[in-house]
Amino acid sequence: MDQQKYFSEKLLLWHKTINNRQLPWKGEKDVYRIWLSEIILQQTRAEQGMKYYERFLKKYPTIQKLAKAPIEEVYKLWEGLGYYNRCRNLHATAQKIVFELDGKFPDSFETILELKGIGPYTAAAISSFAFDLPHAVVDGNVFRVLSRFFGKETPIDSTKGKQFFQQLAQKCLGNNQPSVYNQAIMDFGASVCKPDLPECASCIMKSKCFAHKNNLTAELPVKEKQTKQRSRWFVFYIVKQERKFAVQKRTGKDVWANLYQFPNSEYKSENEWSLALKKGVEGWIKKNGLEVKVKSALAKPFKQQLSHQTIFAKAVLINVKTVNEKEYQWEWKTISQLKKLPFPKILNEMLKEEQAELFMLNDATVKQKT
Repeated sequence: MDQQKYFSEKLLLWHKTINNRQLPWKGEKDVYRIWLSEIILQQTRAEQGMKYYERFLKKYPTIQKLAKAPIEEVYKLWEGLGYYNRCRNLHATAQKIVFELDGKFPDSFETILELKGIGPYTAAAISSFAFDLPHAVVDGNVFRVLSRFFGKETPIDSTKGKQFFQQLAQKCLGNNQPSVYNQAIMDFGASVCKPDLPECASCIMKSKCFAHKNNLTAELPVKEKQTKQRSRWFVFYIVKQERKFAVQKRTGKDVWANLYQFPNSEYKSENEWSLALKKGVEGWIKKNGLEVKVKSALAKPFKQQLSHQTIFAKAVLINVKTVNEKEYQWEWKTISQLKKLPFPKILNEMLKEEQAELFMLNDATVKQKT
């Protein structure tokens, strides 16, 4: 028996007799639900994605409901998942299907691939799970399983590697039960052939797995590029006048695009950031022409780890005299309005931690914190 046939048969046997991984979208045939789950699972672990999947279905049980929802409402529901371009594309694609395609989801790999926010992996997943079309999925789990079992060292993040593993995955898939096979290999990568501490001892394929036999599970798969990490430092100014707070919407292609934030300053180093907290706040207040009643710097710094960035932030609470709102490039929102806006995770954590102090900041004297 050749390696590919052995692999496929053993994988399907494992899926049928051993695999007990429970996920709310497994076995689903409703294309809307399949598409929704796949978009959520892009760059998100299944365990984290489940509550968002159920939350979205409760709020938007049909694609028509999602398409007609205000984008900011959708962003708010997505809050905490990160990679917000997925949310923007989800909403845009729902609108395209409902308003341009008469509510009919495309039913071929090629037409699904044309939709915004859908790449080859997601198109393969949707076309196989919803329409039983023979397209193999290739994601991080699949790269890892195939690379280890067949002993392939071609870098998975290279053009050559992506093409090679796509072809290998397609050969292993065959034409029978594509949805079952695709679910099996994803579950196998998530629960047995894991990135760290794989369950080799109990693996049904260990006798013919190249990586296991050659003690190379830690070395495979191979990547040729290392992700560059960067750190960023922010001071957020939570400006309150009367019963309203100043906010602004982030635009462009930077982090947190289309989410709301408080006015802020960004610094190039931790040293500049620390100095700004001691000396720069007054300069920012003067630059913006604010007449301050009360000011309180929050002592606790906040941190958010993104895939390529580490964000550090602190906040300064500022209660100002009544201002002419039209003079500022900010939107002024009440507390109830703030709670409906989508904010980055780090700001939500900040508000959650310090909300009592934030809402109590008034004309009374507030002790300065350091």
